[in-house]
Amino acid sequence: MFKPAGTVPIGIFDSGVGGLSVWKEAIKILPGHNFIYFADSAYSPYGPRSEEEIVERSAKITEFFISQGVGMVIIACNTATSAAIAPLRERFAIPFIGMEPAVKPAAALTKSGVIGVLATKGTLSGRLYNRTLNLFASDVKVVEVVGTGLVPLVESGKTSGKEVEDLLEKYISPMVDMGADYIVLGCTHYPFLRDAIQKIAGESVTLLDPAPAVARHMYKVAKENKLIDPIGRDNILGVNLYKSCYMDTQFFSSGSTAILERMARKVIPEIPDSCFKSKRLT
Repeated sequence: MFKPAGTVPIGIFDSGVGGLSVWKEAIKILPGHNFIYFADSAYSPYGPRSEEEIVERSAKITEFFISQGVGMVIIACNTATSAAIAPLRERFAIPFIGMEPAVKPAAALTKSGVIGVLATKGTLSGRLYNRTLNLFASDVKVVEVVGTGLVPLVESGKTSGKEVEDLLEKYISPMVDMGADYIVLGCTHYPFLRDAIQKIAGESVTLLDPAPAVARHMYKVAKENKLIDPIGRDNILGVNLYKSCYMDTQFFSSGSTAILERMARKVIPEIPDSCFKSKRLT
């Protein structure tokens, strides 16, 4: 069914709550727009799962989005982007935007010639990441670390405290010891650990989160595809107007909504209970 520009929802999905870090940036750029967020929490994390299973889950989520009138999908998960964005684009006639660790800007900005990449095993072994690495980081030393256990911590609502810092110490300190002055947050869950990571890395190390760049790209693609009202949008681009848009996102989870509610309300405390729903996809 045709919908006028400005009313077509944009879908955002992740294996869990990590993609809320992308949603947070998206609503800064398009306050008041309709978003639908899907946390595939019953299948989280995606990292250990096969590429075929990730593609299957991503397709089911996309089918659900389309049934809700979504006109564009943001794959707010590095692992799902690497595994599924190509087959999704072949199968569905809507735009897809994916995630990619911010290796290119880190390699361009480093003064020490050493950058760190904290990511999941699936991301570090993925085609997109390694293509970016070969294209843009061949002249710098890249210290790659698999953040085992970090996603489950965030999925349980733990973003600070001794347990978090003890695990991060194992991952971040070796990067810093090897001279990294930029650390790429290669999983959408990791920005929720930003304060703890920065504390361990020190103020001389810059953390790079690709979410703001993804949100800017979302705006460009949405405008090109007439999914947003072009009148007046440029005047508010980048303005933090959270309060104007908290009623315009619907949140779904394939598992419990408890952590999704808790983490979303770290961004906007006033989100009403009615915005959260469980949705099993079979």
